Amino acid sequence: MAGVVLAAGGGTRFVGDTHKLLVSIDGTPMVRVVVDAVRRAGFDEVVVVQGAVDLVEVLPDDVTVIQNDRWNDGQATSLRAAVGYADSRGHSAIVVGLGDQPGVSAEAWRAVGDSEHDLVVAEFGNDRRPPVKLAASMWSSLPVGGDEGARALMRARPELVHSVPCEGNPADIDTVEDLRRWS
Repeated sequence: MAGVVLAAGGGTRFVGDTHKLLVSIDGTPMVRVVVDAVRRAGFDEVVVVQGAVDLVEVLPDDVTVIQNDRWNDGQATSLRAAVGYADSRGHSAIVVGLGDQPGVSAEAWRAVGDSEHDLVVAEFGNDRRPPVKLAASMWSSLPVGGDEGARALMRARPELVHSVPCEGNPADIDTVEDLRRWS
């Protein structure tokens, strides 16, 4: 099973001096905070899908980086790139999260991954948010375009969705104001 961080978007709502994924959270680039949590979760492989900005320099060497040149076509293209890679590597499932959610803990990633179900989402209080586990049996049902990924599948097939209670802060950082509230 692979842990996948979607980190390809342009971050256009974040009007700062740098791309939002590279801003510092306690001295560490935000995307690295997320990737480190995924690494601690103990998956067989950690994959980062990048696009608008090159993240290689801030990522550890043991992380697989996939370039999504179609990132501007929406999140579904990044998810499809991750699924294609995972399929080629023989992974039975992926656990997918977002590069701008630094408050999602390794324990949350692991809890979602450890569920026996094929379509699993983290539940923080009453809020269902990534990470999401997608077994290989779900991959063909994912959207091929647009700015939605697993959310579209969960809406279309709610009877398949299983929630796992998780601790942590699932808020994503989209704006400078979000970052100020986070700090």
